[in-house]
Amino acid sequence: MAAVTTDLPNPLLMGLEGERRAPPCVLVVFGASGDLASRKLLPAIEQLSRHRRLPANFAVVGVARTDMTDEQFRRMCLDAVPGAGPAWDGLVAGFRYVAGEYARGETFDTLSRVLAEVDRDRGTAGNRVHYLATIPAVFGAVADALAHHGLNQAGEDGGFVRVVVEKPFGRDLESARALDAELHTAFDESQIYRIDHYLGKETVQNVLALRFANAIFEPIWNRRYVEQVQITVAECLGVEHRGGFYETAGALRDIVQNHVLQVLALTLLEPPATVDAQGIRDEKVKALRAVKILDPSEVPAYVVRGQYDTGWIEGAEVPGYRAEADVAPDSETETYLAMRLDVDNWRWAGVPIYARTGKRLAKRVTEVAMQFHSVPHLPFASKLSEGLMPNALVVRVQPDEGITLRFGAKVPGQEFRVRSVSMDFSYGAAFLEETPEAYERLLLDAMAGDPTLFIRTDEVEQAWRIADPILEAFGGRQPPLARYPAGSWGPREADALIARDGHAWRTP
Repeated sequence: MAAVTTDLPNPLLMGLEGERRAPPCVLVVFGASGDLASRKLLPAIEQLSRHRRLPANFAVVGVARTDMTDEQFRRMCLDAVPGAGPAWDGLVAGFRYVAGEYARGETFDTLSRVLAEVDRDRGTAGNRVHYLATIPAVFGAVADALAHHGLNQAGEDGGFVRVVVEKPFGRDLESARALDAELHTAFDESQIYRIDHYLGKETVQNVLALRFANAIFEPIWNRRYVEQVQITVAECLGVEHRGGFYETAGALRDIVQNHVLQVLALTLLEPPATVDAQGIRDEKVKALRAVKILDPSEVPAYVVRGQYDTGWIEGAEVPGYRAEADVAPDSETETYLAMRLDVDNWRWAGVPIYARTGKRLAKRVTEVAMQFHSVPHLPFASKLSEGLMPNALVVRVQPDEGITLRFGAKVPGQEFRVRSVSMDFSYGAAFLEETPEAYERLLLDAMAGDPTLFIRTDEVEQAWRIADPILEAFGGRQPPLARYPAGSWGPREADALIARDGHAWRTP
C-alpha cells in the first residue's frame, strides 16, 4: 500500500481560516442518491465552493444503486441546493455518476474508468477521498472492492487516497473491531477518517480555545473548583421516518456512544503537548480511558432509560413512540437515556458527570454545563441572597451557539441584595463571518488531510468499552423502561438519579 502524505499543515496552527483550501481531488460519494448526500454533503460542497475553499481541479463522482445518468445526477445536485447560482451550476457540470451494486466488480470497473477520465479532464491528479455514505453493512464490501481494483492506493506520482466512514462504527465492541478489521485490509489507519458531525460544530471546537487561549479558565478546570458537569443532547423531534432504524439502535447507540462521549472527551481532556491531530486525539483517548466502566449489575444505579408517550410539542399533540411507523407496539427501545459517569484521574476524581439525551423533549438544545462549588462562606443574610446560585459556565452547542457565564451581582437599589446574572457570548452576534456547517468543516479537513476532528480506532474501541456493559444490562431489561410524556424533560426517574447526589438537572 502506498504511503499517505499530508498535503497541508494542521489548520489549527495555520492562523487565518482564509488560508485553508482543499488540494486538487475527486470526492467519491458512495450512497450518492441517498438522504445524507442531498441534505448534508451537497450543500456543504456548495458552501465550500462559494467560499473559495475548493480548487478548480475538483469533481464529485457519485456511486449508488439507483439507476441514473450523469445528467440526472447533476440535476439532483442542483435540486439539493436550489438557487445557488451560476458558480454552482458550473461546478456541477463536471460531476459524474456510476450506477451499480456495491458487491459487483463491474461497478468498480466503471468507477476506475470514470475516475481516470475525471483526472484527465479536470486535472485532479489521482487524489481521492472516498466517502461511505451508505448503510454500515456494505462498508466492508466497498473497502474490499476498492482495494481489489487498486482504488485504495495513490498513484506512482504520489498524492493521496482517503476514506471517510459515517457512523455508526459498529453496534458493540466486537462488531466495531470486526468493521475496523475489514477497513484495515484495504486502508491504513492514517487513511481512515471516521466522521462524527458533532466534532465539526464551532462551539464544540471552542472548548479547546476557551481552555487553552484564556488564562482565567484552565486553572479552575478541575475538581477543586468544579462541583459537577452536565451534558444535555435534547431533541423536540420524535423518530419521524426512522422508526425501523431506531428499533435496532436506541438512544445509547445513536447518541451516547458517539456524540456524548466525544463531547465529554473534549471537555475533560488534559492539555495536549501539541495542538495537532496526534496531541488532541491522544488526550481524548486518555480521557475516555479514565471514565469508570460500569459492571452490568451496577447499571440500574447509574443509568435511567425511558421512552416517550403521547404528549404535546409546540401546541400540537404527538403520538407516543410505540405508535410511530415501523415501531413494535411493545417496543422496549429507549428514546431517552440519563446516566452518571465517574472519572478516575487526578483532575476529575469525585466530580460527577451527568449526561442525558432524548427524543420528544421540551426543547432542542445541546449544551455542556460546568457548575462550580458554592462559596465557602456567604457574608450576606439569607434573605438578601435568595436568588443566588453557584457559578456556572455553559457551552451552548446548538441551536444558539455560544457561551454563558453565570455569576453573582448586586441588584440595583438601597438594599444589598445579590442574585445570579449571566454574561452571554453568541457566535452570531460576535462575528461577522458566517459559521460553517459541521459537514462543511469536516469535508474540507478530509480533503486537506487533517484528521484532528475525526475519530481514531482506539477512541472508537474505548467508547464501546464504556457502552457495552450498559447494553448488556439493557438486554436483560435493566433498568426497567421508564415512560415520559412528549414535551417534558424526561422521566421522573432521571430527576431522582441526580437528586441522590443533591443536584438537579439544568433547565436550558
